[in-house]
Amino acid sequence: MKISRIERILYLLAPNFLLRRILHFFPKFKFLKDTQNTQTPINFDIWYRHKITGSSRSAYWPIHPTSTVINSFNVYCGIETSPGYSPGNYIQAIGKVKIGDYTQIAANVGIISANHELTDNRKHVIKDVEIGKYCWIGMGAIILPGVQLGEYTIVAAGAVVTKSFQKGYCVIGGNPAKTIKRINPDECQLHRSKFEYHGYLTVSEFHKFQEKYLNV
Repeated sequence: MKISRIERILYLLAPNFLLRRILHFFPKFKFLKDTQNTQTPINFDIWYRHKITGSSRSAYWPIHPTSTVINSFNVYCGIETSPGYSPGNYIQAIGKVKIGDYTQIAANVGIISANHELTDNRKHVIKDVEIGKYCWIGMGAIILPGVQLGEYTIVAAGAVVTKSFQKGYCVIGGNPAKTIKRINPDECQLHRSKFEYHGYLTVSEFHKFQEKYLNV
């Protein structure tokens, strides 16, 4: 969803009680109704605090006022996946960050795709990050550059993930993170929502948006 400067000024001038009543009637704002029974529901307040009065407004998914996203054009958010939706997230996409469908990210999580070179901290060493579908990143976890997490990887709270767990279907934790438990794939629910959105965008809208604006 892109909002022009003129639109933003109009939304700032219009009374909030009026916007709450009328926006959901417009096709552009159908996410206000469609996402309500999803893992990342978007209501009027979430949209307004992000797109009208917040930062990281170029992002196509909702971001909490206390979260930071650097280079949203380098971030691929799968269906019902919104890094920064929870408070205190830090998404540093100097490299590319790709996160699969139905993956959830708790508060204060950091995802970092570049680090300083050891012998010259003016330079960045860039390594893309990829997180699979149906993952859960626990509170305060940190995902470091170059990490790849397979489908259904559960990252325990406070974990520091320094290496990849590409096979997925596991619980990892600690610093550095290691496998704590294996998960039986046959027991995992590959659920899907009735309405599927990439942030504010339906699947069909997102594909066009991705081709035009994203690097991932």
